[in-house]
Amino acid sequence: MKVIFQNDKNFPPLLKEIPNPPDKLYIEGENINWSQFKFLTVVGSRKNSIYGKMVCEKLIKGLRGYPVVVVSGLAYGVDTIAHKAALDAGIKTVAIPGSGIDFSVLYPRANITLAKRIIKNGGALLSEFEPKQKATKWSFPQRNRIMAGISHATLIVEAQEKSGTLITARLAVEYNRELLAVPHDITRDSAKGVLQFLKLGAFPVSSSDDILEILKIDKKEVVNEKPELTLSKEEKFIIENLKNSPSSKAALVSKAKAVGLEILTNISKMELSGKIKEENGFLFLK
Repeated sequence: MKVIFQNDKNFPPLLKEIPNPPDKLYIEGENINWSQFKFLTVVGSRKNSIYGKMVCEKLIKGLRGYPVVVVSGLAYGVDTIAHKAALDAGIKTVAIPGSGIDFSVLYPRANITLAKRIIKNGGALLSEFEPKQKATKWSFPQRNRIMAGISHATLIVEAQEKSGTLITARLAVEYNRELLAVPHDITRDSAKGVLQFLKLGAFPVSSSDDILEILKIDKKEVVNEKPELTLSKEEKFIIENLKNSPSSKAALVSKAKAVGLEILTNISKMELSGKIKEENGFLFLK
């Protein structure tokens, strides 16, 4: 574990700009080159929807190969999804928990394995709290100012009308950072917080390209990617129908039959090959 102070050259430069920066930070893991990357804080509901999970994974996956670090709070829900999606895409990720970063107190306890995976894959845990300080009600709002201040932009995936996510979003605006939000089904409670900020001028995000544009990263060909193998018409049908939203297997099979395709075997093959996955009764693109 390392300690860096505000006057150290490797202290996050953006964090020095906020009104009340921390005097020091405890870091476990990789030494992050703060000037080499653009930092994107991803926040959202702890009780995410299937849509929220799908969108979060898709947006982060699309940042593969670009100089982006994903920042989140290690909490349940969208935070966990964001960290895992970044790891799966080979993107560095920084976790800023609402506790100290000693594993004896790290919160939530269920994400200790995830925290170790973050460190193992070149990311870091970061906190201003003393290493063995336990999480408290006040430590999360205090932590949120670091999440908002350390990044160039904050992305709200979904949030209820009153939630800690909105504290981070509000602080991002106060700190003159870019605020991005994923448009949502207006009938859901998890959309209400997002809609508040969209009305106030948050940038609506519908693709990874939108994020790259906001972060002022030039789009380029991603290197070292495996070429796509030739797909059968059944596989193309499955991918096309899962591209924008998940679907139940029964609904997808019914839709395929309507155009004269038999796709059950292809669904099984694509699950085994890792192209799609089933979760809570819905099929997703990976």
